[in-house]
Amino acid sequence: MTDFFIMLSEHAPLFITVSVLLGLMVGSFLNVVIHRMPLMMEREWHMNCQELRGEEVAPLPRYNLVVPRSACPGCGQAISAWQNIPLLSYALLGGKCAGCKKPISLRYPFIEGLTGLLAGLISWKFGYSSMAVAAWVFMFALIALTFIDFDTQLLPDDITLPLLWLGLLYNLNGGFTDIQSAVIGAVAGYLVLWSVYWLFKLVTGKEGMGYGDFKLLAAIGAWFGWQLLPAVILLSSLAGSLIGIGLIVLAKRGRDIPMPFGPYLALGGIAALFFGPQLSQFYLGG
Repeated sequence: MTDFFIMLSEHAPLFITVSVLLGLMVGSFLNVVIHRMPLMMEREWHMNCQELRGEEVAPLPRYNLVVPRSACPGCGQAISAWQNIPLLSYALLGGKCAGCKKPISLRYPFIEGLTGLLAGLISWKFGYSSMAVAAWVFMFALIALTFIDFDTQLLPDDITLPLLWLGLLYNLNGGFTDIQSAVIGAVAGYLVLWSVYWLFKLVTGKEGMGYGDFKLLAAIGAWFGWQLLPAVILLSSLAGSLIGIGLIVLAKRGRDIPMPFGPYLALGGIAALFFGPQLSQFYLGG
């Protein structure tokens, strides 16, 4: 095993290839996280409401990221090990369930492929280093948050808060930034969107975003420091505006339909990950 890690450190193409394969496997797991975590949250809320009402809480079957085994939502047939092979199983099955032949969403292989691609790009950029591993973790979390927010307009604390603390811990000894910049970035990231939220609510009487957005920007600030927050906010707002206008014009989406902001913050976070020094130098001169 030691020889294998030595080979990875000495041969960049091998390290990138292994990273892509790892990313594909993690992407398969992220599909489970994206589907199940909102359901787990809903179950917990339901049980909490029952307790607050003084009702007897009936025990429910175990349901987490591991149990029960993944199955087709159409026919309930359990998904075998070979049917979980990233990308390949989708191609071999022709994009349909082996049992009921119900079409499988293209999003599953898309998330697998996206995770594998980004894992490879991270390894190409940072090389065989702890920074690459940290960047993987950051990227995995952002992918899960992006698609959960698309589906439910929720950004689970179970992902955003650990992401924030991991960013601070990694920067204790100067990872992507120094610890002082990371702490200020976490605080500023939260307070900036918190202020926008309350200003918008006072002016319009409506809620423009959720508290999960505050925590996500705080996490990005904890990873890359306060210096990159303006770029992340600008890029996120620009992407959100362009895509929102596109949906209104091309897809006839109503202006009053809420649109999640988390995915655009995630895009800004990925930009900070890959182009942080360049973005910082552009408007700070260093």
